[in-house]
Amino acid sequence: MNHFSPCRHPAALALALAIPSAAALAQSPSLQETTVTATRFAEQPRSLPYGVSVVTAQDIARSGASSVNEALMRVLGIPGRQDFFGGGDYSLDLRGFGTTSDNNQVIMLDGVRLSENDIGGTRIAGIPIDSVERIEVLRGSGAVLYGEGATGGVIVITTKAGLGRQLPNSASVYGGVGSYGLRDLRANAHVGGGGFSVDMSGQKRKADNHRDNFASDLDAASIGGQWSGENVRIGARLTRDDLEAGLPGALSDAQYAANPRQTTNPLDRASIRNELASAFAELQAGAWQLGLDLGRRTKQLRSINFGLPFDFDTHATTGALRARHQTTFGGIANELRLGVDVGDWTRERFGAAASTGTQSNVGVYVKDDVTLAGGTRLSAGVRSEKVSKAFDDGFSPSTLEDRPVAWELGASQPVAEYTTVFARFGNSFRLATVDEFSFTTPGVPLRPQTSRDLELGARWEPAGTRLEVRLYRHDLTDEIGFDPAAVGPFGPFGANVNLAPTRRQGLEVEAMRELSKTVAVRVSAALRQSTFRSGPYAGNDVPLSPNQTLALRGDWTPLAGHRLTGGVQWVGEQTPQFDNACRIPAYATVDVRYAVQWRNAEFSLGVANLLDQRYYSQAFGCTAAGQVTSIYPEPGRAATAAVRVQF
Repeated sequence: MNHFSPCRHPAALALALAIPSAAALAQSPSLQETTVTATRFAEQPRSLPYGVSVVTAQDIARSGASSVNEALMRVLGIPGRQDFFGGGDYSLDLRGFGTTSDNNQVIMLDGVRLSENDIGGTRIAGIPIDSVERIEVLRGSGAVLYGEGATGGVIVITTKAGLGRQLPNSASVYGGVGSYGLRDLRANAHVGGGGFSVDMSGQKRKADNHRDNFASDLDAASIGGQWSGENVRIGARLTRDDLEAGLPGALSDAQYAANPRQTTNPLDRASIRNELASAFAELQAGAWQLGLDLGRRTKQLRSINFGLPFDFDTHATTGALRARHQTTFGGIANELRLGVDVGDWTRERFGAAASTGTQSNVGVYVKDDVTLAGGTRLSAGVRSEKVSKAFDDGFSPSTLEDRPVAWELGASQPVAEYTTVFARFGNSFRLATVDEFSFTTPGVPLRPQTSRDLELGARWEPAGTRLEVRLYRHDLTDEIGFDPAAVGPFGPFGANVNLAPTRRQGLEVEAMRELSKTVAVRVSAALRQSTFRSGPYAGNDVPLSPNQTLALRGDWTPLAGHRLTGGVQWVGEQTPQFDNACRIPAYATVDVRYAVQWRNAEFSLGVANLLDQRYYSQAFGCTAAGQVTSIYPEPGRAATAAVRVQF
């Protein structure tokens, strides 16, 4: 990695500031104990041989985030690129995969896989934010436990209905108004007794947004019911969201400079409808814990793009049977996890470009963790997955089948009272989506993408402090991506190809510190490199992969019932093209929120982009003069006034 100076890299400076002094530690209270489920069963993260970041419902509420995307970007500093719709979705990028980030990470909701098998992106902004209890981010490869496309990591979203823990009866109503015509109404409730419980959430959000023809109208709702006995838990959930939005289109560099609010496609529009029905069951039988998750998901898109219709329906069915066996013998603890994941996915595209894409997966995995009497933890896992994909447009049908294998070896070792070091080494994979293997260089099929993954890290958790440092490297072979210089079905205008070898490597640091009973800080920072190791772009950065990210958040309670929270998110510069002919400038945004609790009501005023930074996170081209073009601007300063009443 390149040498750097803290003065030139805000992320590096923040890492130095985040490490507290030994004298301060003795005066701090203890942070709340955290349990994670990204390992597919609940456990303490202290001895894991990899990193898992957690954002709680409390973190979400205090940040003022209105969607899962916003919460992850504000609290953990995960860079995101604004999508083309006005519904609040962003393409999140855990480890610098750029335009293919969504296909190199897996997103789960209450045990059901949401990640799509095309390049259309995974929509999570429609999840009612008040229904979310916890978001976990498994850093680095999750291929053994989650299969194809998990090289960059896994985002696990757990709602209150999927929590599996008895909660007190409660309800709340939220109403907010703000800049750009924002009107946001939310309601949620939990009712339970005698082992039964029902959770309901709803959200209605309308906004004109920050550009012409970018108004959006979101309706989202979820309901779940479950029964818990002494050794068993069963339940079902139904979620749905509808989005109507304008599609303002991209701007040239001249248009962006003149008026970033303008639209280039005043008549383009889209509507998206998502539905998910799921059921789950968990059983504790002696040393065995069994889990079953079933899901049936549909997605409908109807849109007008550049005056032409683009419509499709997606149907996905998933099932996951998992088991864990825990035993201890002679001071040695053993935890065996094994499972089967199955999935079927179909997309029907309508109109002049009608086509059908299908995919089926059957994955089997086994993972074993041994913890010795001294605290040493050794881990090994392997997964075999049968994948079949097909695409048929009535002219040139194509298929793709393979049996890729993922594996990993890991270890963690306590080296002091509060300190644990860990390491992990493995192999992960991804196959081309139906959109990718159906649009390639004629006669050149796409090979499976593989990655050799390495991670080293350390945790330090004395009273009142958590600090985790991770070094990682992903060496990819046959990475799948769109090269605009490749020869495609219509000539030298681009095609999906196996790129020359690439590498993602970096340093990640997360720190949380309670400075006193009234002040707490949190830092998430990363120095990242996403580069081509060889080939025609050797040494160049992978497009849309920022090299530095930083999120610094603070929480202060100046008076009883008063709370001031805020943060800074900084994203380094990035390039939109393989040849690195131009650069998207780095940007920093500041958000602040003041809340006052009066009886059972909370009144708040929040401001996003407090300094009115003019910036953009999504762009796709460079002009001959080296200026960025094909730009999607981000919003300026935006205030939200809200009241939440709890019952």
